[in-house]
Amino acid sequence: MLNGIRVIELASYIAGPGACGLLADWGAEVIKVEGPGGDPFRHFYASVGRDDAENRVFENDNRSKRSIVLDLAQEDDAEVLRRLVASADVFVTNTRPQSLERLGLSWEALRAIKPDLIFAGFTGYGATGPEADQPGFDITAFWARSGLCTLTTVKGGDPAQLRTGIGDHMSAMGLAAGIMAALYHRERTGEGQKIETSLLRMGVYAASSEHAVQLQMGKLASTKPRHETINPLNNFFRSSDGQWFVVVPRQGADDFPRFARAIGRPELVDDPRFDGVRARRNNGPALVDILDAGFNAMTWDAARAALRREKLIFGPVQSVAQATQDPQTAAAGCYTEVAGADGAPMRLPATPIDFGVARRPARPAPALDADGAAIRAELGLA
Repeated sequence: MLNGIRVIELASYIAGPGACGLLADWGAEVIKVEGPGGDPFRHFYASVGRDDAENRVFENDNRSKRSIVLDLAQEDDAEVLRRLVASADVFVTNTRPQSLERLGLSWEALRAIKPDLIFAGFTGYGATGPEADQPGFDITAFWARSGLCTLTTVKGGDPAQLRTGIGDHMSAMGLAAGIMAALYHRERTGEGQKIETSLLRMGVYAASSEHAVQLQMGKLASTKPRHETINPLNNFFRSSDGQWFVVVPRQGADDFPRFARAIGRPELVDDPRFDGVRARRNNGPALVDILDAGFNAMTWDAARAALRREKLIFGPVQSVAQATQDPQTAAAGCYTEVAGADGAPMRLPATPIDFGVARRPARPAPALDADGAAIRAELGLA
């Protein structure tokens, strides 16, 4: 889709490289500019006390790219970057605004080099405001600061952790979408554009339905334990063989008779304790106990068959290990294969959008400065 588009990535860790990884999967040429020590995420396993030679966490966001090492404090290397920008369509960075100014890499400076450049700036907390230059990871800016952590923590419980890169990858998709819109604008008008977003902005957007309720009502219900949830039907249940699953009633419709039939208790429909949404909410603990008893008496296969028969919306709660072996994730294209350093196929998560054209085969992530000499030669600097 993006053959002929050149992207310069001056970014580290996940969100910025992740957005560029999407563009690379879609056919763009991505040149990853790294400092002399390389992207710190090259050392992900070392940071957790392991010395694995293979690093699929880094491969996940950096496959099919080229790498050049530049020390931007040195004028010769800064000139290489300026030459790269002059040849590029898109510049992506998560370098903080003050550092970009100091390095002479602000939007204004780069636009003077390439007037139709798409400049994509990504920060923790936004490009303006009192904390614009503060560093942020997804757990601090996307998860904790935006309200998402509180929303997913059961009332009275400890704050829930965010696992590796979840907010970053959601943000990467948003950043890539913005870049694509800017490229389309340039195609129509010839104009370059500066686009900006942040982990904080993405976190608020991810929780925007809840923020909308807060803005309208001035308050928001807390996340409650299973027996105290506002709608006892919208809940998690467990089968006799230990499989947790979630069932979701349809918005604006009454699925209670379907639930009652699914657990073999159709008479519950006439129970005055459960006659209507408000009654079920007021008698939620008793209803959850009844539903628990019904589903706990079934194997997962039996529960799944009953839920499908009643046309209820549900899904199993799976571990990541289970998800990687799920036939449906394979059929849905959730994973792809990349040739590893030894030529053997290496299974990785796929980027989540398919187009009506075949993708080019993915290449492994580049070694540090693997393409430095070739890129300099292409720029006439050899």
